[in-house]
Amino acid sequence: MDLFKLSLLLFYVLSIAMLPSSFAQDSSQDYVDAHNKARAKVGVGPVQWDEKVANFARQYGNKHINDCEAVHSHGPFGENISYGFPDLSGTATVQEWVDEKQFYDLSTNTCAPYRVCGHYTQVVWRNSVRIGCAKVICTNNRGTLIICNYDPPGNIPGERPFSTDPLIRIAK
Repeated sequence: MDLFKLSLLLFYVLSIAMLPSSFAQDSSQDYVDAHNKARAKVGVGPVQWDEKVANFARQYGNKHINDCEAVHSHGPFGENISYGFPDLSGTATVQEWVDEKQFYDLSTNTCAPYRVCGHYTQVVWRNSVRIGCAKVICTNNRGTLIICNYDPPGNIPGERPFSTDPLIRIAK
């Protein structure tokens, strides 16, 4: 192999290796696995990827590709949205939502004062069984939006995301 071809091959290999790691963490299976890991820890059944739900997330995200505003759609699904700069990975974002668990009080079904835990409770909401997520890289280097939608929606006032009865949770 001549030096030019070897240099070209090395360039391509290094180019692929230098891609941001977040690209490798944004597949539909990555989102499903990240959600199901958290759900299993509280005895909630798994979610499955749903292309209809994912299309909603993509279409809504694309509406904000120019302004990069992390505002809720108020659509037919439950929804978690995160904004990051310059880039977010899907799995890291789901983990940030799951990390809110520390602020959720299962006994009172409330968040700790001045804390957010609604992203977490949506991730583990027992009745949400279909998800669809999208990653939108905003124009003009404004950042990244990660949107996950849930069907049926969770975070219903007065309801708990999962059972407080350990026997019920273990049986699932």
